[in-house]
Amino acid sequence: MLRITFYCVITTLFVASSFQVAIPQSFNPLPSHPSTQRLVLDRYCIVCHNEQAPTAGLALDTMDIGQIGEKSPVWEKVLRKLRSRAMPPSGMPRPDEATYYSFISYLESELDSSEPNPGRTVLHRLNRAEYTNAVRDLLSLEIDESSFLPADDSGYGFDNIGDVLSVSPMLMERYMSAARRISRLAVGNHNGRPDSKTYTVPRFLGQDDRTSDNLSFGLRGGIAIRHLFPLDGDYLIKARLKTSYDGSKILGLAEQHQLYIHLDRLEAAQFPVGGAGMNSYSLAIQHLFPLDDDTLSASPTGENSPDTYLEVRIPVSSGPHVVGISFLKETRVHEQMLQPTFASVERQEPGLGNITISGPYNARGPGDTPSRKKIFTCFPTTSQDEEPCAQKIISALAGHAYRRPITDNDLPSLLAPYYIGRSEGRFEEGIELAIQRILVSPEFLFRIEKDPENVAPGTTYPISNLELASRLSFFLWSSIPDKLLLDLAAKDQLKSPSILEGQVRRMLADPRSESLVTNFAGQWLYLRNVATVLPDLGEFPEFDENLREALQRETELFFESMLREDRSVVDLLDSNYTFLNERLARHYGIKNVYGNHFRRVTLAQDERKGLLGKGSILTATSYANRTSPVLRGKWVLDNILGAPPPPPPPNVPELQEATQDGKTLTMRERMEEHRVNPACASCHARMDPLGFALENFDAIGGWRTHEAGSPIDSSGALPNGTQFEGAPGLRKILLERREEFVMNVTEKLLTYALGRGTEYYDAVAVRSIVREATSSDYRWSSLILGIVNSTPFQMRRSAQP
Repeated sequence: MLRITFYCVITTLFVASSFQVAIPQSFNPLPSHPSTQRLVLDRYCIVCHNEQAPTAGLALDTMDIGQIGEKSPVWEKVLRKLRSRAMPPSGMPRPDEATYYSFISYLESELDSSEPNPGRTVLHRLNRAEYTNAVRDLLSLEIDESSFLPADDSGYGFDNIGDVLSVSPMLMERYMSAARRISRLAVGNHNGRPDSKTYTVPRFLGQDDRTSDNLSFGLRGGIAIRHLFPLDGDYLIKARLKTSYDGSKILGLAEQHQLYIHLDRLEAAQFPVGGAGMNSYSLAIQHLFPLDDDTLSASPTGENSPDTYLEVRIPVSSGPHVVGISFLKETRVHEQMLQPTFASVERQEPGLGNITISGPYNARGPGDTPSRKKIFTCFPTTSQDEEPCAQKIISALAGHAYRRPITDNDLPSLLAPYYIGRSEGRFEEGIELAIQRILVSPEFLFRIEKDPENVAPGTTYPISNLELASRLSFFLWSSIPDKLLLDLAAKDQLKSPSILEGQVRRMLADPRSESLVTNFAGQWLYLRNVATVLPDLGEFPEFDENLREALQRETELFFESMLREDRSVVDLLDSNYTFLNERLARHYGIKNVYGNHFRRVTLAQDERKGLLGKGSILTATSYANRTSPVLRGKWVLDNILGAPPPPPPPNVPELQEATQDGKTLTMRERMEEHRVNPACASCHARMDPLGFALENFDAIGGWRTHEAGSPIDSSGALPNGTQFEGAPGLRKILLERREEFVMNVTEKLLTYALGRGTEYYDAVAVRSIVREATSSDYRWSSLILGIVNSTPFQMRRSAQP
């Protein structure tokens, strides 16, 4: 009997014939009877998967095809392989498309008729993004998440998975420290002693144009930051200029430029920088002197530094304000020979190095900040008014933070910190301690779902309205429910189908749903990785921070437009528009796009359409100095098709970069040498054809036609012989199997929504959601509503004994 080894099977796990034209709806499949399907199984599968030769540990000859539900985990794996046409392996007899369709339909029908299993979510700690958003919505206070909490671990592709959100003593210390700082900021309890914070401009940020939409038109370079001023008072804003790479010289002092400091876009100060008007000590003195070679090379440190006078002290009201520092953009043309930008650091235009905000000085009180407005819904006028007012404030905050109504039994523990703080100080100090206590409460830090009393072990039951409200808000907003959602849940009205759909649509229209872009898409599409990639500047000298930011922002805006316009999920693959600013358009070779502002642009180039043409993804799936067909092919398999390859074997050899005679090899030639090793060829047969289709894009997403002096070959062939050419050809193949893409998106969205990895029994819900969304052409709202109404989202299984 012919036996195929496990390694050979792994070699062919790629969707060998999956990319074929889908069976029409009018097609009449073969009779779905167990005996008929048994014949199919015996003919095509048993030769490899039998009790004597159980390839991959699977023996199908002893399994009862008439009792699918008894072995659901195994049959779900079989179904996944059949849907992707990964089995039978290449070189073995394969059924025709009608037989595939009939067998798949039979398995799905049998598996979907089994008893629903919603699974069981675990105790779920708020991750860093959820904590930050919850503080924002609870206290109207925006905080810098990275300065309060460490990054979270990820599982199943996301950082909101309950199983990996562990709690260590050190992390609890961070939460307690954060609660102390946040409660002080929220009530405006500042000791009045000046402190300072420095914001550094990325060294490789180009400052020849407007760098932020928060800066006025006509300005260039610099930075715009949103800073929280703790008290009404005076604040000192210091600017320091950009230095050379070795830090020894300040750039651009040869000619005079104008530097502006703005507060909420209103001019606060103006300074001359460079040229004869430059003053080394104080703007008030205004000593004019000509610059010679010595002053051009002045040290950027010490009291005599040429930029020490770039500071202003101004009164600022408490609360968040936008501070902008930038230069006047000059459009004149100098009547002299153009100087190369690298010729002399002095002849470059100056740039901003950092900004330091210090204060408060002459503090005048906490003022009327958004957080104080949110917290202090009442103020006591007499000592008798204090306790009722405190009870009103604390009950409202605790109910919002705990995501449930506050009862009389809760009040003693909630008010205890208030009494302590009030006895040692003022009314507001008591409120501060109460807020601090709320922020470290397990009911705030954890999403806790409890089994109802008297529920038998292993029983499926519906979650409560309040638990549904929390699941819904953390899914769509990565934050706590708002008052409207909690009120509906408290009245047991949220589960009404019409009300629930209305709330989902309301929440999707709310700006807070942007978390689906930053958190879900940011992780699914690897957008978060763009912030940390470090392209080799020797290979890609044109790469700068402006391009990095633009690459990420393009894909975020593209994905957000899909949600806001409720487009089909499939449009992610082939939409003919994107969002560009001048920097990114120049990188893509697209003309007539000017300025830093992003705008919607219709694409003329077919290769840039959809996700496959997004520079952020292409950059995140490359190495620092070269492209990687393997990483890109793996990304397509995992993130588009839902068929990830197995982990690489140990001791994978490095790619050979040149022949023995010194000739530089193209990437395709390197990979061909790599695949000579049978251990490497097994996985690369799946990934490489997909990755080579994107080889015209370099390691930072730019378009190219040649590599190592040779024309780039972006053709590919699937194991079933299907040929394709470049990104457009690959896109066409993916669109022919759009249902697999939609099913993969749905599975990842369900994983994100539940905060747990999907199991075999969740496949029933995924198939149901996709089927229901077919009539609406797989619109985002249909998939999201399908998830919200699904068994895994609305139900839970009690603990096993």
